[in-house]
Amino acid sequence: MTIDDVIMRTGTTLGVLIVTAALSWALLPVDDANISRSYGIGIGAALIGMVLAFVQSFKRKASPALILTYAAFEGVFLGVISSIVDNRIADGAAMQAVIGTMAVFAGVLVAYRAGWIRVNRRFYGFVMAAALGFILLMSVNLLFAVFGGGDGLGFRSGPLGIIFGVVGIILGACFLALDFKQVEDGIAYGAPREEAWLAAFGLTLTLVWIYMEFLRIISILNSSD
Repeated sequence: MTIDDVIMRTGTTLGVLIVTAALSWALLPVDDANISRSYGIGIGAALIGMVLAFVQSFKRKASPALILTYAAFEGVFLGVISSIVDNRIADGAAMQAVIGTMAVFAGVLVAYRAGWIRVNRRFYGFVMAAALGFILLMSVNLLFAVFGGGDGLGFRSGPLGIIFGVVGIILGACFLALDFKQVEDGIAYGAPREEAWLAAFGLTLTLVWIYMEFLRIISILNSSD
């Protein structure tokens, strides 16, 4: 595995995601007459993407077809949700979220290369524990929202939503550092070329996470206007 392998496969994976996101944005209208259908398609695509991501995560070997299929379905979801926020809540939100995601990626990359971020066992343990706690809280909030109605416990709306969104971005930045460490170690230890697909998969998951947190914060800020 080389850095060129990682760049090429990450570019391919993100390319598939971006193309399907653009197509779903263009082909699935979010006006009052069509938003329910488009949103349903987006959620369905997200659920399929989630299943595919779990399958790949538990596989011992990278499956390029599985990773690219995940990217395609995730792109459909991102296209729909981005279109809804951009067209109905905050004009330009999608581009702002993209810029924010790119800024976090560049910042973490510079900090990692400069040695300001040191990824060791303690760092890994802290990030995984924090991520587990974050996901559990969000899951509980979702359950309360589904069965109790409204915003659940309020973790994803209002001031608390903004705070948790920032925490989510920070966690995403930490996962980027873990991704960079994985790439660095893979190259150093001469990992097989197909391992570059796993690196691409991890980077894509993290970038999608960060993008969604930015989009959520932008949505909350504009909804409160």
